[in-house]
Amino acid sequence: MSEPVVVTTEVLRGWPLPGPGEDGGKESRGSVLILGGAADTPGAVLLAGLAALRVGAGTLTIATVPATAAVLAVAVPEAAVQGLPVTSGGALGAAAGAAATDLVENADAIVIGPGLRDPDDSREFVAGVLDAAGARPVVVDAMAVTCGALEGRRGTIVATPNRTEAGFLLGREPDDEAKAAAELAERLAAVVALRSRIAAPDGREWIEQGGDSGLGTSGSGDVLAGAIGGLLARGADPAQAAVWGAHLHARAGERLSARIGRLGYLARELLDELPRALAEVDG
Repeated sequence: MSEPVVVTTEVLRGWPLPGPGEDGGKESRGSVLILGGAADTPGAVLLAGLAALRVGAGTLTIATVPATAAVLAVAVPEAAVQGLPVTSGGALGAAAGAAATDLVENADAIVIGPGLRDPDDSREFVAGVLDAAGARPVVVDAMAVTCGALEGRRGTIVATPNRTEAGFLLGREPDDEAKAAAELAERLAAVVALRSRIAAPDGREWIEQGGDSGLGTSGSGDVLAGAIGGLLARGADPAQAAVWGAHLHARAGERLSARIGRLGYLARELLDELPRALAEVDG
């Protein structure tokens, strides 16, 4: 196992993101699909989708429960929004996974999990999407991480558990986040972004030393997952997307902390800071 790389501007400039094609059109920056949500959590897919666009993804599709699809289509006019079939309890389950197959197969990158509620139905939904995704890169977030659909998988996956979700998977409190991220990366055969620690299944590790406690706010994780998904859509590999995404997320928080205060800024405010943070590194 290698020593962790401290993420700095110089490190990222030496690991540049794929640029847009010569024509600069939206197709050259990739398409991202956000899957998730419930009747009472439409904001999760909204935040993830906008974050993907804010880091440069070219096109966005959101697939969610019908109860919120129309509202999201108005709230995010930049996106195509589709309602998926739901269970009798109103959750996304096996039928939703089957219905999303064409959307998944036409996306360059997928983010699944923001706003999901029911663990049993979510397992069926996530498994169906991962089956359809094949080798396409997928960010697995929130309930999609803990529902059990990842065990035994081998795909192009970035998992973004928070501390509670990591503890659930490990069966213990993740006091040593570096060790926890590395253990989960090996076990899930996925890149794992756990707070400030990013680990790849091949043993590489990174530490993001930026950010502050203000990032521990509702919706912040949805922004991170969406940003990673947007970078994957642009053509970044999973480790690169996770490292860049963690840095941009942290830097956006630092910018808000300087302007608003360390506590009290909102996840939605991170969105406007993402392209500024990206410009600081990428020009």
